[in-house]
Amino acid sequence: MTGRLHGDRGQVGGIEVLPFGFLVFVSGTLLFVNVWGIIDAKFAVTAASREATRAYVEAADATEAQAAAIAHADETLTAYGRDGNRASIDVPALDAAFGRCARVTITVSYDVPVIAIPWIGGLGRLAAVESTASELVDPFRSGLDGPARC
Repeated sequence: MTGRLHGDRGQVGGIEVLPFGFLVFVSGTLLFVNVWGIIDAKFAVTAASREATRAYVEAADATEAQAAAIAHADETLTAYGRDGNRASIDVPALDAAFGRCARVTITVSYDVPVIAIPWIGGLGRLAAVESTASELVDPFRSGLDGPARC
């Protein structure tokens, strides 16, 4: 028994794996955080495009509709804690048809950094997260000229 317990050979066997395990843990955590950042950005742009489209179809005219859509999209992104400078809001042009049964499609995209490290910020190139919402202007609403032809 004393021969078996004599010496220190084998005492630290496997300790070289601890730094590798720590590296895998840190890498996995960063990957999870980055994937969650993209999922959270998708929630934000989906809500922003939906709110912008709703504001557009409920407006009185095309000029008011465009301004209301952009304002609602910005407010929604801000409510989700997103920076409005990274967002792109594609709203129909002022000369687009605005009336009963007009289909309105609004796309909101947001640039998310590929690597986001807490307290440091984003690193690397940006990945675009995009969402599109579409609605019809209500055919039976008051205040618009012309008949409903949906």
